[in-house]
Amino acid sequence: MRQIITLLAALFLALPALAQSTYKVKPGDVLQIEVLEDATLNRSALVLPDGTISFPLAGSLRAAGRNVNQIRDTLAERLASNFATKPTVFVALATLGKRAAGKPRTISIFALGELAKPGEHEMKRGTTLLQFLAQAGGFTKFAATKRIQIRRRDPNTGQEHVFGFDYDALEKGRGRGFGPLRDGDVIVVPQRRLFE
Repeated sequence: MRQIITLLAALFLALPALAQSTYKVKPGDVLQIEVLEDATLNRSALVLPDGTISFPLAGSLRAAGRNVNQIRDTLAERLASNFATKPTVFVALATLGKRAAGKPRTISIFALGELAKPGEHEMKRGTTLLQFLAQAGGFTKFAATKRIQIRRRDPNTGQEHVFGFDYDALEKGRGRGFGPLRDGDVIVVPQRRLFE
């Protein structure tokens, strides 16, 4: 009887890991990535609408349609040249993206980088960038607020346009706001450089 209970407990503990290893990642999901050899690389990564994630020292890589083990292996491979030995990388699904269809009064905005709440956000139509930033909890202490990017894909041509936004200038009364945001916009708040 004791062996059966031990077996059931082990199975119960293994189920979440098994579910994550078979789940195919989709745009809007947020992955938690940790590198054992360098904790400064640990972060959340939003899967963008085009199915990719960006990671320091590894660049952009395809995540959608793959499971967490495949993403982990690709990241470890790409990071290997930056370490003496192949790094130990852990990838887990932090949150699932919202997949609710047909909400005409809202738009999906994706945010990544140095924000308190990165990920996919459902916003009312007409939301401005400043309203979005407030809804996303503001910036982390490492945010490069002078170099915010709004990435917008033209639905007709598929071409991506990148708009810059300087929050610091706006705060000092020298800049102007940006808005309204459109469905599918991606807000990128990069990390500050050393002396920025």
